[in-house]
Formats: sequence, structure tokens, C-alpha cells
Amino acid sequence: MATTAELFEEPFVADEYIERLVWRTPGGGSRGGPEAFDPKRLLEEFVNHIQELQIMDERIQRKVEKLEQQCQKEAKEFAKKVQELQKSNQVAFQHFQELDEHISYVATKVCHLGDQLEGVNTPRQRAVEAQKLMKYFNEFLDGELKSDVFTNSEKIKEAADIIQKLHLIAQELPFDGYSHCVDVYIKQCQEGAYLRNDIFEDAAILCQRVNKQVGDIFSNPETVLAKLIQNVFEIKLQSFVKDQLEECRKSDAEQYLKSLYDLYTRTTNLSSKLMEFNLGTDKQTFLSKLIKSIFISYLENYIEVETGYLKSRSAMILQRYYDSKNHQKRSIGTGGIQDLKERIRQRTNLPLGPSIDTHGETFLSQEVVVNLLQETKQAFERCHRLSDPSDLPRNAFRIFTILVEFLCIEHIDYALETGLAGIPSSDSRNANLYFLDVVQQANTIFHLFDKQFNDHLMPLISSSPKLSECLQKKKEIIEQMEMKLDTGIDRTLNCMIGQMKHILAAEQKKTDFKPEDENNVLIQYTNACVKVCTYVRKQVEKIKNSMDGKNVDTVLMELGVRFHRLIYEHLQQYSYSCMGGMLAICDVAEYRKCAKDFKIPMVLHLFDTLHALCNLLVVAPDNLKQVCSGEQLANLDKNILHSFVQLRADYRSARLARHFS
Repeated sequence: MATTAELFEEPFVADEYIERLVWRTPGGGSRGGPEAFDPKRLLEEFVNHIQELQIMDERIQRKVEKLEQQCQKEAKEFAKKVQELQKSNQVAFQHFQELDEHISYVATKVCHLGDQLEGVNTPRQRAVEAQKLMKYFNEFLDGELKSDVFTNSEKIKEAADIIQKLHLIAQELPFDGYSHCVDVYIKQCQEGAYLRNDIFEDAAILCQRVNKQVGDIFSNPETVLAKLIQNVFEIKLQSFVKDQLEECRKSDAEQYLKSLYDLYTRTTNLSSKLMEFNLGTDKQTFLSKLIKSIFISYLENYIEVETGYLKSRSAMILQRYYDSKNHQKRSIGTGGIQDLKERIRQRTNLPLGPSIDTHGETFLSQEVVVNLLQETKQAFERCHRLSDPSDLPRNAFRIFTILVEFLCIEHIDYALETGLAGIPSSDSRNANLYFLDVVQQANTIFHLFDKQFNDHLMPLISSSPKLSECLQKKKEIIEQMEMKLDTGIDRTLNCMIGQMKHILAAEQKKTDFKPEDENNVLIQYTNACVKVCTYVRKQVEKIKNSMDGKNVDTVLMELGVRFHRLIYEHLQQYSYSCMGGMLAICDVAEYRKCAKDFKIPMVLHLFDTLHALCNLLVVAPDNLKQVCSGEQLANLDKNILHSFVQLRADYRSARLARHFS
């Protein structure tokens, strides 16, 4: 039976079923298979299989009948159960309808009761709410907010609602009560506002925050904000400024001035930030008055403190410098005999005693000058910020006069006077000339002084009568210094010429231009000429390094003219042989080469002419008139030409005199 069952496959096809049965039966295959075809055996197999199928059919039929009976039984039981459920459902639905009617009845009763309770509770709730508002209002009046709704940041919306209600109530209160609310608000909004080290930044942030809030709280926000700003200035800032300034006002003028300038600047900067808010009509005047109320007691005598400090500071800077040089300042122009002698010597170059030895010290310091100018610059800046506009030019002029006193008079002028006193007389030997160093440093310093005058003083006085007064004072200082510089330079040039005279007197010999052996002269120029030219070149270089612009040309021209006069007069002292005249020409050629370093056309022209004059010392007598009428000598006075011809050793010969007559 199991084998038979295995032959059934879904879907069932009879032909395939027979085919499978045949293949499974031994001897049921084709003749060519492994076993021979056996029809009997196949028939026997078919008969047995049919019997098995009949038995299987009977068995299945019985099973089907059994299942049908069971199904009919279960169907009857299910139908019975459904009928019972339908009856239960009808009972439940009936109960639900009864419950719904009961609920509707209860709801009607509850609504009626709620209406009755609401009629009783509403007045009570309003009374409780009013009581709470009265409590909050009292807290605002007392200035102490203790309720959790105001102290808890998470309940800010509830607090805003309460404040709005109180605002509406406040509208119906008398004005004095409203003003008190504003005062309380101003006080409370500043609590915890000053937590940083910068009170000015805190104040700016506070005003920005309040400016955003005040419009939502008060009907006149600009008045409230202005009152807050007034409170900040008159209480917080004024107290802070007083604490900062009072402790150093009498003990430390420098710190006091720096702090005053810093605090005033930061206050005005805060005022500029507050200008963007709506504070009413004339907010510029309002803020200016607030600033003035804080600083008026300090600004009234500001310039006195400024000038007093600047004088003491400048005097200290100068004294510290002179102490570092171990120098005791001389009093200039006291009227003593020594001073009188010094001034006479300065103006006449008379040897009225030994000059003062400064040991090469100019007594000018760029560091001192920078310190003085820096102190004055800071004073000008403070003056610009702290002075009333009407007092600004006058105050700036006072600071300028202090600068003139200590920089120009006490330092530069003193150095010039000392430098003048240190210039040796023109007949001194091997004199060290330091005055040109004084000139160089004085020029540099005065350029710095002039720059500060233009950069920091002029903007403060440009539109006031003090401008002409400052310009006049500056002009007087310049003229005074230029006069002393000119005097010193003139005396220095005299000393240079004096040094050249000493060199010529010591080195030049009469035999240089009238040698005993005319045929044995081996030098190109004299030793005196070499030393003089070396000395002159050094002095020319020093002058170029000490001055600038046209001053260099002016001084070099003066030195060149004096140098030329010295050589001219020096040559007039000797008698010249033919070979000596040639040597003199060589000397003058070297002097002319030295004169080229001056780069002054007039000086070079003078030495060109002198060189031409020296040709008269060697030219043949028959050619004298021709040489004298040449381009370089034609315009000279005949006496000058004659004076050079007279220097010839052969001048007294009849032939030479006849040719030059």
C-alpha cells in the first residue's frame, strides 16, 4: 500500500501513473532493457495493484463518511452556540441603552451643579487674583521681589503677564505712584548688571538691554531710558570716577592726569554709544550735562595740574641728563664779569681768556628731546580732550611755552651757549672744533620740534588768535638760535683759518719758493700745501655731515672765500724764483683741486684766478702783457697784477720793469 501511495503525484495523470507502475514492476520494461519483458508478471502485478487500489478506496470511503458525520455534528453545535451569543448580545445591547440613558441623566445633573459652582467660585477666584496682584504690586513698591514668579527665570512668561496687568493698573494710579514704579524698575534692572571689570562696557550693555524692554513696559520709554542713563551717570559712574581719581589727585600728578584722560575718554565714548537711543529732544545737550556733572570739579583746574606736572617732569628729564654727564649747568647771561668777557669774545674773537673746555660734549641729547616731545605730545592730547573749546587755544599755548622753555631755551639754547663758550680763539693751536657737532644735533632736534608744532599744536590753535602768537614766538626762537648758530659757525670758520695759518707758518719755508739749487727741486708741491689740503678736506666733510640743504653751500662758500683769501695773502709774503714760481703754481693747483670738493662754482673760480695769477711768477718778461690781458686776468685790477709781478725775484731787473710798465 505504501508503494501504491507513492505512485500518486499531484497533479494526477492516469497515463503517467500506469507508466510509473510499469517501470517499477520487474520484467515490465522494453526488450532492450536489462531484464526481458514478462507480460504475465506484468499482468499479475496489475491485478494485485487493482486489488490494492480497491482496498484503499474502501478505506478512504470509510474515512470520508466518518469525517462527514463529525462535520455535521460540529455544525449543529456551532449553530447552537451562535444562537446563544445572539441572545447574549441582545441582552447586552439592552443594558447599554439603559446605561447611556443613566449617564445622560447624570451629566445633566453635573452640568447644572457646575453652573451653580461657577456662579459661586468666579467672584472668589477674582478676589484671589486681585489679592495676588496686590501682593506683587506691594513687592514692586517695596523694591524687594521675593515671589518665585519673579526670581525663577523659567517663569518669565508668567512674570511678564503679571507685569502687564500691573502696568494696566498703574495707568489708573496717580502720577507719583507711576514715578515710583519707574524708580523701582530702574533700580531692579541694574541688579547684577555690573559684573565685569569694565563699568563702561557694563553700562552700555545695560542700556542696550533696557532699550529693548522699556517700550513694552512703559508708555513713555524715552523718559524712562533717559532717567536710567541719568541714574547710571550720577551714581555709578560718578562714584567710580571719584574712587579712581581722588586717591592719586594729590600724590601722583602723572597717574592722575592719565586716569583723568582715560576716564573722560571712556565716558565720552559711552555717551557716543548712547546717542543712538531715543532720549527725547536734545539728547546731545542732555548727555553733555551728565558728563560735565561728573568731571567739572576735575576740569576746572586741569590746565594748572597739567602745566605744573609738565614743568616738573621736563625739569627732571633735563636734570637727570646733566647728572648723567656729571655736569653742573652754568648760568647764562647773569651779568658777571666772566659772562661779559665771554660775550665780548664771542662777538669780537678777541682772546679774552681761555675758552671753556667741553671735552667734545655737545650737551644735546636726542633721547632727552624725544622724552620732552613725548611728554608734550601727551599733554597736547589731554589738552585737546579735557579743555573747554573756548579755553583750548589758550591752554595749548601754555603747554607750548613750557616746551619752548625747557626744550628750546634750557636745552638747545644752553647747548649753543656752551658750545659758543667752547670754541677756542682763532690763534689757538691744534684746537678741537666741536661746534659743528652742536650744529648738526641742533638742526636734527629743531626739525623734531617743528614737526610737533605742525602735527600737534597747529590743529588746536589754527582757528584762534593764538595762532599768530605761537608763530611769532616760534619765529623769535628760530631767529635767536640762527643768530647763535651763525656766530658759532663764523667763529668756527675763523678757527679753521687760524689752524691753516698755523700749519702754513710752521711748514712753509722761504726756501720753498726760492731754492738755493734751482736744478735740484724734486718735490711736486710743498709740505705745507699737503697738510693744509688734508686739513681742509676733513673740515669740508665735517661741514657737509653737520648741515643740510642750502646751509651747506652757504657755509662752504664762506669757508672757501676765507680759504682763498688766506692762500692769496700767504703767497704775497714770499719772493719767487723761476723754479719757486713753478712750485707755487703746483701748490695752487693742489689748492684748486681741494676747492673742487666744495662744489661751489664761485670758490673754484677764485682759485682758477689765483692759479692764473701765479703764472705771472714764471712767465717770460716778454709775455707778461699778453698773459695779463688773457681771459682770466683781463678784468682784474692792475694793482693786483702788479703785486704778483713784484713777487718775482727778477722784478727789479730793468728789462722786467720795462715790459710791465
